[in-house]
Amino acid sequence: MDSLWTMSLLLVLDGGTLAIFTTPIVLRYGTLHEPWSVAIVGSAASAAGSACQLLLMRWFISSRHPWMERFTPSREKVEAAVQQYRSASFMAILLARATPMPDLPLKIVAAVVEYPVPLYMLAVLLGALPYFYALALLGRAFHVPNWVLIAAVAVIVLGVVIDRMRIRRRRSS
Repeated sequence: MDSLWTMSLLLVLDGGTLAIFTTPIVLRYGTLHEPWSVAIVGSAASAAGSACQLLLMRWFISSRHPWMERFTPSREKVEAAVQQYRSASFMAILLARATPMPDLPLKIVAAVVEYPVPLYMLAVLLGALPYFYALALLGRAFHVPNWVLIAAVAVIVLGVVIDRMRIRRRRSS
């Protein structure tokens, strides 16, 4: 359970789904391995998971599911912006991945315009490297106990659930 392979599997699964466990995973494995190895292996695994998520999002969007329409901007507007600022799109993805901020809006845009998956993976990989290295260093320096990481994840999940419930109540009122 403490190997870099396990961490990789967890990060691929996390990156391919909701990507809410990335920080606790990297903090945990930072206590077990050298920060540079956690950063390199973790960034590659996270990029692979993010690429899978991007492909899934493309499928959802291209399948014209009615429930996805409210999340997706006008295809024409997004394509025009991406064509005009192609390198800025790469940098936006890279910078979003280099921070703990959610990058879901960028993933949706990348899916809508069918941003090249290898380029997307590269931006995620390069952005995650310094972020994962910093997290691994923090994990090593402070040896965050597992129960604290689990509690943090539980608080995040609870916050998302409460927020969704509030939105549904407002819509039904």
